[in-house]
Amino acid sequence: MKLSIVGCGYVGTVTGVCFADLGHDITFYDLDEKKLALLGAGKAPIFEPSLEELIRRNQHRFTTTSDLTGAVHDTDLTFVCVGTPSQEDGSIDLSYVLSACSAIGKTLKNLPDFHPVIIKSTVFPGSTGGSICSVLEKKSDKKAYVDFGLGSNPEFLREGTAVPDFCTPDRIVLGADDERTMGALRSLYTPFECPKIETAIRTAEMIKYASNAFLATKISFANEIGNLAKKLGIDSEKVFEGVGLDRRIGPAFFGTGIGFGGSCFPKDVRALIAGAKDYDEHLRILPAVLQVNEGQPLVVVRLLQKYLPDLRGRKIGVLGLAFKPDTDDVRESRAIPIIRQVLDAGAEVIAYDPLAMENFASLFSEITYAPSAEAVLSAEAVLITTAWEEFEHLDYHGTIVIDGRRVAAASRDARVYEGVCW
Repeated sequence: MKLSIVGCGYVGTVTGVCFADLGHDITFYDLDEKKLALLGAGKAPIFEPSLEELIRRNQHRFTTTSDLTGAVHDTDLTFVCVGTPSQEDGSIDLSYVLSACSAIGKTLKNLPDFHPVIIKSTVFPGSTGGSICSVLEKKSDKKAYVDFGLGSNPEFLREGTAVPDFCTPDRIVLGADDERTMGALRSLYTPFECPKIETAIRTAEMIKYASNAFLATKISFANEIGNLAKKLGIDSEKVFEGVGLDRRIGPAFFGTGIGFGGSCFPKDVRALIAGAKDYDEHLRILPAVLQVNEGQPLVVVRLLQKYLPDLRGRKIGVLGLAFKPDTDDVRESRAIPIIRQVLDAGAEVIAYDPLAMENFASLFSEITYAPSAEAVLSAEAVLITTAWEEFEHLDYHGTIVIDGRRVAAASRDARVYEGVCW
């Protein structure tokens, strides 16, 4: 099948390259010429383990273009994979999706054949069948589900493991309200042996939101219990080892620490809360999930001040700036509020991250970026905010360490060691 991918970020690039690896012909479109140039040169426009190798292996199966009309016109199916950032009230900004679909609609107007448009972007339930559909119909002067297809195929890709997540998924959600679009999706995903859920578009959209909201809830729940466990002299890891063995619950996402960040969980939880208000439904659990998550990083600073009550003029080290290991993404990183509070208290900060320092420097130009993790250990105290594997191989002897990510080497060797929930 010939597929056009609109948007070359995490979702679009991984989706397109992995489908190319399955033998499909891919046309990548993006407004960012740099991303297209990198793909054309066999390089990844985003950092993701094993992605660049996959790109080089499949270069003969894809092309790049800044002409959206040509991309859609010459393919059998289009995936929309553009961003849906948060607005001030927490609701999602659909402007990038609607802009892309406006251009797609103009192309559909001149297509003689049925062409499915599949939304992979995370959108609030009802968006695809509502404003997205309206834009496509208006610009194409055609009828959705009759003259062109419309569907939802949410992604469940984790940064750092996106390629294996795509290739061996837990499940695939196929959302369509017409049989021809569902048939196209069904055919495309035939090689995958995991469970496949075929459902209405609106339900597919909600599955994505409910999944992320529940995982975020597990993390905040674990941290709330972990905070209490620490005060009771209990190791939260052992608590959730026992809890997770219950097959009704499972062990995943029970790692206590400084909370969740990234481009999905915070944004999607906020969007559910904001979107529910439009239907006069005021959610109560999810606002608490965010409240716990926002407070959790600041526990690190409170623990630090047990040992250094006055931070003015102190040199504080920070290990980890990405929101999680194996990515350079700093969106909603828990290091952000920690460093902000440490700076506000008058301290100097020296920080290190294997991949994310350049991105983080766009947020904080006033801190020192170390050439190595070892250089951070010269600080008067060290805060661990991302669980990079290399941090397990440092010599923490003589160091005050406040650990937000449970690095075993630090707990074993540091002169003073405090964990957030242990």
